[in-house]
Amino acid sequence: MSAAYRPRPSNHLAIGDELRRDLLAWRHHLHAHPELAKHEIETSAFVRARLGALGVPREAGIGGHGVVATLKRGNSERSVGLRADMDALAIVEDTGLPFASKHHGIMHACGHDGHTASLLGAAALLVQDADWEGTVRFIFQPAEEGGTGALAMLGDGLFERFDCERVFAFHNWPGLPAGTLAVRPGPMMACSSRLRIKLIGKAAHAAMAHQGVDPVVAASHVIMGLQGVVSRRVDPLSSAVVSITTMETGIAYNQIGESVILQGTMRFLDPDLREAVENEVRRIVAGIAKAHSVRAEVEVRRGADPTVNAPEEAGMAMRAGEAAGLPVMTDFAPSMGGEDFCWFLQQRPGALVWIGNGPAEDGVQLHSPEYRFNDEILPAAASWLANVAKEALRAGPPKWQGKCHAGHAAG
Repeated sequence: MSAAYRPRPSNHLAIGDELRRDLLAWRHHLHAHPELAKHEIETSAFVRARLGALGVPREAGIGGHGVVATLKRGNSERSVGLRADMDALAIVEDTGLPFASKHHGIMHACGHDGHTASLLGAAALLVQDADWEGTVRFIFQPAEEGGTGALAMLGDGLFERFDCERVFAFHNWPGLPAGTLAVRPGPMMACSSRLRIKLIGKAAHAAMAHQGVDPVVAASHVIMGLQGVVSRRVDPLSSAVVSITTMETGIAYNQIGESVILQGTMRFLDPDLREAVENEVRRIVAGIAKAHSVRAEVEVRRGADPTVNAPEEAGMAMRAGEAAGLPVMTDFAPSMGGEDFCWFLQQRPGALVWIGNGPAEDGVQLHSPEYRFNDEILPAAASWLANVAKEALRAGPPKWQGKCHAGHAAG
């Protein structure tokens, strides 16, 4: 890592060979040393070290292992925040990369290593560029997976301690052409609820099923019954997802176990659908449980709200993409995936964009053991982050004041 970045007047943000090498080295180091949500100790230390080499003041321990760095220039009162997430997933990597995870069972399968490296790159660019005034906050967020990190930082006084009039972030996007920026005003990503259903029957010998109450049969009916919630109880012009993703039961092949635990997720673009769908899930589970003489426990833990871009800031994000030389896409559908950046956007106007990761070869998407962040988009992402900061600092005070509430605990 070189510290030879020095301020210089510039009408554009040029990424030289030295910074390109650093971006690559940073990303590969982070990929090889992933850490789960709430355990980003070494990741945070690495980020602080790189910021120190750049000469950027920083504070640690914000909302857990979060880091906030600050660059100030001139007398402008404008301020902007740029956010990257740092945590990895509990996934066994299957990429064969020479810099694959050294921590078995933990993998950067969502590209947060690339997001973090890109934000470090944006800091390097803004250090060397004298063509801006104001305050830029570089927000390195812990615990995005599971959705608790943004709320933890807010609870630790993020915006009270580090003024940000606006806030921006990006997520890499497999299936979108590499380096293409996708942005739109309004919803970008969905809200989510985590679902846990426990069905309790009576254990019995598998050869004497009549002596017990089989929760597995009831669970199979629940799984099938929930498939009708979206197809038959939600307006087809609305968007919703109900997915059962895990099933736990039994310890022996010749015994009918006492209980079954089903887990899954529900997603909505319209948060008003949330309560109606949750109630419908409870109704279906209760009816099936009664019909099969089992007892049912349903737990719903609400996670992120929809990620909603403010119109003015979405325009800034688009212009920053054009300034960075990226193809810009505005006509696309939002994703049913979730993002805890939504909590920042409820406190400050801003925008989340997607930057294309290139073709999703063989269907490999985010959260896959074979997922690969595309190193070729690192300069594009760093350049967009730096440009959107400059775009925001040139603008007047924000017109939109946000929802200003703390939201739900994430699940």
